[in-house]
Amino acid sequence: EFKPLLIFSILNGISIGFLNLSLGFNSVGFYQMTKLAIIPCTVILQITFQKKHFAPTVKMALGILLGGVGIATVTDLQLNFLGSCLSLCAIVTTCVAQIWTNSLQKKYSIGATPLLYLSAPYQALTLLICGPAMDQMLVGSSVFSFQYSPKVVAFILLSCCIAISVNFSTFLVIGKCDAVTYQVLGHLKTCLVLAFGFVVLKNPASWRNIMGILVALLGMVAYAHYSEKAARQAKAAAAEAEAAESMESGSIVNRPTSHSGAHKTA
Repeated sequence: EFKPLLIFSILNGISIGFLNLSLGFNSVGFYQMTKLAIIPCTVILQITFQKKHFAPTVKMALGILLGGVGIATVTDLQLNFLGSCLSLCAIVTTCVAQIWTNSLQKKYSIGATPLLYLSAPYQALTLLICGPAMDQMLVGSSVFSFQYSPKVVAFILLSCCIAISVNFSTFLVIGKCDAVTYQVLGHLKTCLVLAFGFVVLKNPASWRNIMGILVALLGMVAYAHYSEKAARQAKAAAAEAEAAESMESGSIVNRPTSHSGAHKTA
């Protein structure tokens, strides 16, 4: 259907724009807090509108994960009104877009590649229309006034190729799992990037960074364990319900019926 695809594409494009604007108008620490807020917002939206159940152990694991990532990454929290509004818009649009990514793939039985192929042109058109206007309004310049050198163009093309890969992996993971699991993997990526910087690039690491990464990894392991356990329990409950329904249907079919006939007397 064209209308859901168009709305989904526009929403995805807008969420990308708001995330970039949030990073531009906030400190790095506040931007990290924005990313951390996506998981609880996603959980609340799925519970409220999709009636999805999250086991208390899964919620606990997510809390441990978010606490660990917050300890490891959040340093400065510089607030400003415009940046806070942009972050709020980024959280809501990102949550809805990622939930809808999963819902569309399930509803229409479509894979990640076809969905990305169908939605990408409308996402690009949305950003092409909204991006320059937002840049002009917020920073006083636009992409059309920039002087592009061959090196800049080369890096832009490289960035586009990387973005396509990221979008494809996003659609694939959300389609196979869900939006919350995708965000958990995103925080795992953050921890791995930090660890790579500490070990390979010899970036200075504090005990706070190391403790935060360890706590976050503990939360991820717990989330994987309890999510798998909850999925097995849900599958077993569905199988039991299906078996009970089959037995009930069989008993109705095989139930003997009484016939009243007329007795003739000679």
